[in-house]
Amino acid sequence: MADEPPLLTGGLTERSYELLVRAVVDYAIYMLDPQGRIVTWNSGAERIKGYLAEEVIGRHLEIFFPAEDRQQGKAQHLIATALREGRAQDEGWRVRKDGTRFWALTVLDAIHDDNGCLIGLAKITRDMTERHEAQLRMDEVRAQLFQAQKMEALGQLTGGMAHDFNNLLTVILGATDLALRSDKPERIRSLLDNIHTAGIRGRELTHHLLTFARRRGLESQQLDLVPVLEAASTLFGQALPKGVILETVMASTPHPVCVDPNQLEMALLNLIFNARDALEQGGHIVLQAENRYLHGEWENLEGEFVLISVSDDGPGITPDVQARIFEPFFTTKQFGKGTGLGLSQVYGFARNANGSIRVESEPGKGTRMTLYLPAAI
Repeated sequence: MADEPPLLTGGLTERSYELLVRAVVDYAIYMLDPQGRIVTWNSGAERIKGYLAEEVIGRHLEIFFPAEDRQQGKAQHLIATALREGRAQDEGWRVRKDGTRFWALTVLDAIHDDNGCLIGLAKITRDMTERHEAQLRMDEVRAQLFQAQKMEALGQLTGGMAHDFNNLLTVILGATDLALRSDKPERIRSLLDNIHTAGIRGRELTHHLLTFARRRGLESQQLDLVPVLEAASTLFGQALPKGVILETVMASTPHPVCVDPNQLEMALLNLIFNARDALEQGGHIVLQAENRYLHGEWENLEGEFVLISVSDDGPGITPDVQARIFEPFFTTKQFGKGTGLGLSQVYGFARNANGSIRVESEPGKGTRMTLYLPAAI
């Protein structure tokens, strides 16, 4: 009687399993020997990579990598990782037979026999080009939306700053006129000092405005928060209406944080403008920063953190609204008064920074929104 083919888990024979793998067309599934040479080839590999089995069997895995990755030995590095750790995963560009590139998600697993001896590597590749391109388009749209938000905020800022610049020009022109009519050196020197001080103040405001308006790539970097918060207080305070006072409080020097400065500025602006909109009859906004070591008391965050909070003494937020304020496009403002994207941007910024945001509010008792950012120490 002929020997029965060996059974795999669930009664599946090795031959049946081989046929099943070869029939898969959405994934490239094939085996490599320990040196990285191709041993088997399935229909999915043929469809995704464009090679017939006889064209690749015996060739090294690196033939699918772009020239720049081959020069860096990326294929060899993946194989070494899989042999050392049992598995290696990678996402990046690969090359088809016709030279076109596709974005691939790949997994490489070390395979051992029943005695624990290495017999080869199992390679699974999936074509993720459509998803990758969709993500790039999404990132582009997000960047455009981010810039649109910034320009909208810039319009509000310049409205408030126009009044401040007008006051500075009044000081400069008035002092100049008095200096021209005076023949007393002490008096002229005093007026020139006033002109110089007003000019420096105007230069600082212009610098802050240009820094905020400049289009920069999103990139995390270590930031000293003291000048950032002082500049934000100076600049954003110009956009507040009469009767709304912005105060900055730092009990101690806050630790540096590693974030994108562009996104931090926008987050602070959104929080301050959100507080401003809550103070219809005027009031008080406090921008505060403090260091705190967390032991998991908020969303299981542990370690050194910097807490940046924006508080207002407005009417507060009802519990049902609190549950939705970070949802994109959710807003309680009148049509044309807000997009509902400001707080969702703040939430996304905090999460991307491996932190969080907390809202504390009761109707009639004001609101406090706190950013939790990991300290870069």
